[in-house]
Amino acid sequence: MKPSIFLQALSLSIAISTAAFAADEVNVGNGLTLNGNPLGMHGVDPVSMFESSAPTQGNAVHTSTYDGVDYYFTSAEAKASFDAAPEQYLPQFGGFCAFGVQVGKKLDGDVRYADIVEGKLYLFVNATILEKYLEDPEAVIAGANAKWPGIVNTPVSDL
Repeated sequence: MKPSIFLQALSLSIAISTAAFAADEVNVGNGLTLNGNPLGMHGVDPVSMFESSAPTQGNAVHTSTYDGVDYYFTSAEAKASFDAAPEQYLPQFGGFCAFGVQVGKKLDGDVRYADIVEGKLYLFVNATILEKYLEDPEAVIAGANAKWPGIVNTPVSDL
């Protein structure tokens, strides 16, 4: 027996709601991956942020899904490292700019402007903001950690 149109529409609505929910908590690109999930870190391999000299664009052939968001990797080995400990590689504050979070905003975090402190990845919106952060990283991180719980579930458009 074929599912009713109502059930098909309900399933689609739930899938879209899940993607939208994740987009409010995680900085994702526009559109969906072939898996139907939003793409995290603009397709850059999160493992490469820790293990290479520069961020490396991942490949959809090596995709992992974490909390409803897809991440691309450069190799099966990088994907396996991520799958074993995703929290170790994911950027803080859902990949939003740490400086922006400190002031209560969810700004696009750009992997070209990043810092790793005590094994945690922080992204920033641009070079100017990264320089400002570098004046007092501890204060920015502390401020962002204090602010994040209050904005994590708030849609970007409401901030």
